[in-house]
Amino acid sequence: MQEIDRLEKDQHYMKIALDLAKRGIARVSPNPLVGAVIVKDDQIIGKGYHEKYGGLHAERNAIKDYKNRAINDPNLTIEGATMYVTLEPCCHYGKTPPCTEAIIENKIKRVVVASLDPNPLVAGKGVKILEEVGIEVDIGVLKDEADRQNRIFRHYIINKRPLVTMKYAMTMDGKLATHTGKSKWITGHDARRRVHLDRLRNMAIMVGVGTVLADDPSLNCRLEDFDGFDKIKKDYSIEGLRNPIRVVVDSSLRTPFNSKIVTSAKDIKTIIFTISEDMEKIRAYEDRDCIVIKTKKKLYRSIGKKQVQIGQEIQMDQDGHKYQEYQVYQERQGERFVVDLEDLVEILGQMGIDSILLEGGSQLNFSALESGIVDRVQAYIGPKIFGGEKAKSPIGGIGVDLPEDAYMLENIEFDSVGKDILLEGDLVKCSQG
Repeated sequence: MQEIDRLEKDQHYMKIALDLAKRGIARVSPNPLVGAVIVKDDQIIGKGYHEKYGGLHAERNAIKDYKNRAINDPNLTIEGATMYVTLEPCCHYGKTPPCTEAIIENKIKRVVVASLDPNPLVAGKGVKILEEVGIEVDIGVLKDEADRQNRIFRHYIINKRPLVTMKYAMTMDGKLATHTGKSKWITGHDARRRVHLDRLRNMAIMVGVGTVLADDPSLNCRLEDFDGFDKIKKDYSIEGLRNPIRVVVDSSLRTPFNSKIVTSAKDIKTIIFTISEDMEKIRAYEDRDCIVIKTKKKLYRSIGKKQVQIGQEIQMDQDGHKYQEYQVYQERQGERFVVDLEDLVEILGQMGIDSILLEGGSQLNFSALESGIVDRVQAYIGPKIFGGEKAKSPIGGIGVDLPEDAYMLENIEFDSVGKDILLEGDLVKCSQG
C-alpha cells in the first residue's frame, strides 16, 4: 500500500512538472521542454521550467525559486528534498553548467525522472553521476507523457533532421475542397485554433507554390483571433507569438512578388527552395528579404490524361443531330525535375530547424510521402460531405498500385476537437509504406 501511495504522489508531482514544461513551447527549441518540481514533507518548495533557449534549465530554475521562497521563510530547507524532473538532468557544460552539479550541491536526496535524455552527451550519464554520490533515482514516472511532450526534440536529437508532420483537413468523404476548389471551412473553430497552436509548436511550416498561387496564404500564427486565447496565453506563458519559419517549395520560382508570403518576408523568415538557375529572379526575391536555397534536382513522374479531337468531319447521329467525334487520348507519363525534398529536409536540419508542419496541397503531400520525409500525419475530419468526382482528395500523385503497398500508420491517436475528429499517427518507415 505504501508503494502505491508513493507512486500516486510521484505521478501527481510529475504531472505538475509536465504542465510547467509546456510553458517553454516556442521558446526553447531546438532544446527540449523540461519542467521540475522540488518537494519536501509533501510541500512544494520550488518550481521551474526551461524558459528560453540558452537560459537556465528547469532544475536550476526550480532551485532558484526555492531560494526566493526561503528569503521569506527562513525555516524552509532544501536538504533531503525530492526533485521531480521530466527529463534526465544534464551532466555536461553547454550554455549553462550541469544540472547534476546543482542537485548535488543542494543535497537533494531523491530525484524522480520521467524519461532519460536521448542526447548522447547525457543518455544515462546524468543518472549515473547522481547515483554514484548516493542520491536515490527513480526513472519512468509518466514516461509516455514526457516522451510525447518532447516528440520533436527526441526525433531531432537522434536523427539530426526535423520532424515532419503532414497535416490536412478533409470531409467525411475524403475531400480537400469542393469541385470548384472552395475549402473554407471544412473544420470548425476549435480545430482551426488547434492548428494555429501547432503552428506555434513547430519551427517551420511548409507549402508548395501551388498553394501560394491558389490561396495566397499568410502562414502565420493567429491564435489571438480565436476564443480562449487568454487561457492559452496563460497555459503556455506566451509573451508575443512566434510565427513559424515559412518554407515554400517552388521548383521554377513562380511565387508572386506581391504574394503575402513575399511582402511580409521582412517580418517573418521566409525560405524558398528551388532548382531554378534564374539568378536575376533569385536576386529579386532576396531583395524582398526572402532566403532562396537551391537544392538537388529530383525526377518527378506523373500520369495525365489529355482529350484530343480526332475528326473534323461532321457526323450525324440516328436522330439527325450533328456532332463531332472525340476520343480520350491514351494515358501518358510526363517527367519533370523538381526540388529534392530529402535534400530540403537535410538542409533545414543543418540550419537548426527541428520541426516542420507540412500544410501542402495534394501533389506536395504525395511527393512528401513518396520521398520518405513524412514522420507523422494529422488528419482533421469535418462532419461534412462534398462529393464530386473532380473534387480533390488530400493525397494526389499517382498513388500506390496495390492495397498492400499502402503507407501505414502506427501509434494511432484519436481526439474530438469541437465537432471535428483529429486522427493522427506515426508513419511506418519501410521500403514502400
